Amino acid sequence: MKTETLMLVAGEASGDKHGAALARALKQLYPETRFELFGSGGDEMRAAGVETLVDARDVAIIGVPEIARALRRFYRAYRTLLSAARRRRPATIVLIDWPDFNMRLARKLHREGFKIVYYVSPQVWAWRRYRVGALRRDVDRMLVILPFEEEFYKKVGIEVEYVGHPLVGELAATMSRDEFCRAHDFDTKRPIVALLPGSRQKEIHYHLPVMLDAARRLRNADFGFRIEQATSAIRSPQSAIRSPQSSILNPQFVVPLASTVRRRQVEPAIQLTRLEANDLSVTAIENDTYNALTYAEFAIVASGTATVEAALAGTPMVIIYRGSELNWRLIRPLIQLDTFGMVNLIAGRRIVPELMQREVTGERIALEVTAILSDPARLSQMRKDLERVRELLGAGGSSGTARAAHAVMEAVGKT
Repeated sequence: MKTETLMLVAGEASGDKHGAALARALKQLYPETRFELFGSGGDEMRAAGVETLVDARDVAIIGVPEIARALRRFYRAYRTLLSAARRRRPATIVLIDWPDFNMRLARKLHREGFKIVYYVSPQVWAWRRYRVGALRRDVDRMLVILPFEEEFYKKVGIEVEYVGHPLVGELAATMSRDEFCRAHDFDTKRPIVALLPGSRQKEIHYHLPVMLDAARRLRNADFGFRIEQATSAIRSPQSAIRSPQSSILNPQFVVPLASTVRRRQVEPAIQLTRLEANDLSVTAIENDTYNALTYAEFAIVASGTATVEAALAGTPMVIIYRGSELNWRLIRPLIQLDTFGMVNLIAGRRIVPELMQREVTGERIALEVTAILSDPARLSQMRKDLERVRELLGAGGSSGTARAAHAVMEAVGKT
């Protein structure tokens, strides 16, 4: 049996998910090959058989001040991966998202003759376009997951292939609504609202308290109509899941945790909320995000990959993002777009409300959720728009991860 050694480098929860799916796809599609996979990642990549020399939890940091304080940690991760690459000589190095770290690693390793494949492109089309030159110099092949990215990279002279979004064809509900509710002690007759605050500690810090404040404001809301009035065949098969008697009244709130987040990071805020509002049902769950989104009537989601997961589940949502005021003032002038949410970027227009920075308050979130859920026509249109996003993401075929695996092996063959 032939052996191929590959290095996979991810540093965030979404990259951990994509890296794990890629590892599984390589093994399934090339059973005649024995893969030795190593690099950086989290729990999901480890479960998929990747030896993680750097733990994604240790480097899942955002914000200029936070990164500055963690420079020693990043440098240690950088040296660890450089040393491992030089010692083990992987046929190809697959960098997965995480641009601030991975682009520096690419520069060094490409100069030393390693083949570099970049999977899940840095969003240079949105901000910091000056990085295009570095990508052209240091990356042998770019594998992009959004339909419009392929044309962008072709125009700037980078070898590129659109493989489709890695979540398409990979996500599916694994249990019925009744089973999901029983597994997590939810009332099957009450609606569920999902709160997804992000995958990094700072995102939890800035997002979870305002999400919980919004939950307090929404707990007794009666939006004047029943779920089935706004649910149509467009959300099939999820439409069959809704209880015919359920209305948006006294909802239950679920906080699905990203793979880089531990329960202890969210429980203090949740416990405080329960003490302040003892009739509010808020439950944190692990390793069950897609089931939670599938069976949620609505979601409040931090901008990022989770918005794509919600779109694939067909779940109406409000997108939020908030950071430190310093980060916002430093980063906002570099962004060339008027919209931030990935779902809206894919749709080419704002189909889901976005609240950014100072707009992100519990009161404002609750008002946005109320406005959508109290308007059946608007809710129905949002579902249709999300269906269109799912069609655009799946345009390349059933499994973006399988196409990415084939592209990686093509790169290996050219080594």
